Amino acid sequence: MGFFSNLFGKKKEKKEEVITSPMGPQLTTDMHAHFLPGIDDGAQNMDESIDIIKTLHGFGYTHLVATPHVMSDFFKNTPEIILGKLEEVRTEVEKQGINIKIDAAAEYYLDDAFMRKLRNDEPLLTFGDAKYLLIETSFINPCVFIDEAIFLAISKGYQPIIAHPERYTYAYGKYDEILRWKELGALLQINALSLAGYYSSTAKKYAERLINDQAVDFIGTDTHKAKHLNWLEKVRNLSYYNKSLGLSLRNNTISEIPQK
Repeated sequence: MGFFSNLFGKKKEKKEEVITSPMGPQLTTDMHAHFLPGIDDGAQNMDESIDIIKTLHGFGYTHLVATPHVMSDFFKNTPEIILGKLEEVRTEVEKQGINIKIDAAAEYYLDDAFMRKLRNDEPLLTFGDAKYLLIETSFINPCVFIDEAIFLAISKGYQPIIAHPERYTYAYGKYDEILRWKELGALLQINALSLAGYYSSTAKKYAERLINDQAVDFIGTDTHKAKHLNWLEKVRNLSYYNKSLGLSLRNNTISEIPQK
């Protein structure tokens, strides 16, 4: 009976386990989000920025770190541009009486321009006393200088964090490559939405595996738009999200960001 039902019918999918009580302390700091208005593919105006901030605050976040993209071919953001937008958002947050701390760093794309900045000691935006440096690679093509980037960043006093490694399709089937980055000294940050299968079933599987292996150091919302917030509300009741809260995550240990 089971054979014919699988052959001619739709295979019943395993239902995601949902729990209502968390297994660890809730996150109060989001260290990866795109809510500074009009400078990348995140919030496009101040109204969208404030909507994101208010919703995340409603989820229990008391400290948000904006991490706009820095990509030489698309988003040519500089520290001056990012920090200028940060002050605009802070002013509006204060005006509206939202009791939340807002800071900014960046999400640096590992390209030739970034490597030049790193080699030439150009100022890079970081967060936390550990000088956390958030970096990402192409989702499709391996980064030929990721090892150099990790080594060089550490040698210059930064603590590199690899953003959403579970989404890099070039690492699919090469899970040990992700763990190797951690062995080289990088930290790993997964996206909360990956746990709901928002990006793909494979990204979900890799995020869960990293949680099982206790290899996750940060969880970020990577919020760009309102629809991400709708999914995030669902994620907070998933078993793997709550399991992740039992790890030694560093989100809530981030102190105020030095802006100079």
